[in-house]
Amino acid sequence: MPDFSQINPSAKKTGLVSFDEVKAHAGRDSCWVVIGDKVWDVTSLLPNHPGGTNAILEQAGTDVTLAPGLPTNSFVHRRLFDRLHSHDVLDLLPPGSLVGYVDQDTLPKIVHDDPLTEEELRILKARESLPPPSAALNLKDIERFAQQVLTETAWAYYSSAGDDEYTLHENSAAFKRYWFRPRVLNKVSRVSTSTTLFGSETSLPIFIAPAALARLGHPGGEVNMVRVAGEEGIVQGISNNASCSLDEIVSARRPGQPLVFQLYMNRERAASEALVRRVEREGFNAIVLTVDAAVPGKRERDQRAKGNYSGIVPNGSSPPAGKGVAHAISGYQDPDVDWADVKWLQSITSLPLILKGIQCVEDAELAFENGVQGIVLSNHGGRELDFAPAPLTVLHELQHKRPDLVRERDVYIDGGVTRGTDVLKALCLGAKGVGLGRAFLYGNGVWGEDGVRRVIEIMRGEIETGMQLMGVTSIKDLKPELIRYVDRDLPPIASR
Repeated sequence: MPDFSQINPSAKKTGLVSFDEVKAHAGRDSCWVVIGDKVWDVTSLLPNHPGGTNAILEQAGTDVTLAPGLPTNSFVHRRLFDRLHSHDVLDLLPPGSLVGYVDQDTLPKIVHDDPLTEEELRILKARESLPPPSAALNLKDIERFAQQVLTETAWAYYSSAGDDEYTLHENSAAFKRYWFRPRVLNKVSRVSTSTTLFGSETSLPIFIAPAALARLGHPGGEVNMVRVAGEEGIVQGISNNASCSLDEIVSARRPGQPLVFQLYMNRERAASEALVRRVEREGFNAIVLTVDAAVPGKRERDQRAKGNYSGIVPNGSSPPAGKGVAHAISGYQDPDVDWADVKWLQSITSLPLILKGIQCVEDAELAFENGVQGIVLSNHGGRELDFAPAPLTVLHELQHKRPDLVRERDVYIDGGVTRGTDVLKALCLGAKGVGLGRAFLYGNGVWGEDGVRRVIEIMRGEIETGMQLMGVTSIKDLKPELIRYVDRDLPPIASR
């Protein structure tokens, strides 16, 4: 935690730091910001911030959190800190960074009366004509609405993928090469979609995949998802880079509600260990270690949305290459994680360990040989290595080469899911459960809690209908013999 004993001596004398003093520290040599009710010296971060020096200098000498008086449900507030970071990241600042407490009486009173930007006006107009959640008949509808109402930054971060985005599209295209072999004349008036995921009972074979920065789309952020997941009885993964703090998330959780925590290994192992201990204390059900993102992928749409250096770069100098939101939140991640770290993580926690990001049969075998309790076949939603295989393709290969692992171990999958029938195809191939990430970010960004709920309603309806038309009544009935791979159209039947 920040060392409050090392508050700036001058601030101790008066007890409070005026906002005028904060504004006086708005350069490279001394850079202060207001976060919540405190003033922080972030000068040491300037050369090392993964989003670039300008990401901080643009906000130097200002209040970077949502200004008092601005509605918490505002979709046009411009304070990026609360949308990019939870306040937990302040624990990582070096000792002495806390300057003191800001004098609230000196803060600007009407920051929210500044003229709205062109983008903010666009968003307000789009939201005025936004239909109710029931107007979205499928997940693609929700995605289209999200593109209309999200900020450029949010849309670029959520939708972007690596390089030319071939893997992003292949993730979805892979599902289209599998066709069902329905069985008929079965009684299907009642079907059960309940199953067990991550050791917990769930009403659907889907889970909310851990994804960062839900507050970029809606001020409620991950808390919206926690509340709805609890109501609907599904499992949620909480991202290491969530924009809501653990305190906020745990406070919104229902008693006994299953949550799993996604972890990126910190360069400082002590920080990762402290986080794991905290997650254990809060009663999370599993640790999900991401292993497919040693470094951030080159997400060009995300990078293009972060290119504003006006007023920051001196005349005649070249601005640093914009790296986007992904880089801005990933600087702490260790690119040198190996199998020894998996063993180390197991040694410090009794929680089940799941490896997320397995992309070949060989690593699936190694994962279980190293004693993990489960794996998620994933390529990070196509956001890392372009031309990485689609998770469904890896699942098929695993079912072919190591059916024992699929049968006896917990194998999950995420990426490219847009229909309930996609979920059913993955389950037929042996997946224990299926994660959706972007769909929930989009739903949350459009309608908040109601949008998250609409995603679940759509998936529940499509999964139930698909099962009935396939002739099955429970998740355990979904077997490989109910699906076949069709790489191309069948040859025409010769005329006789």
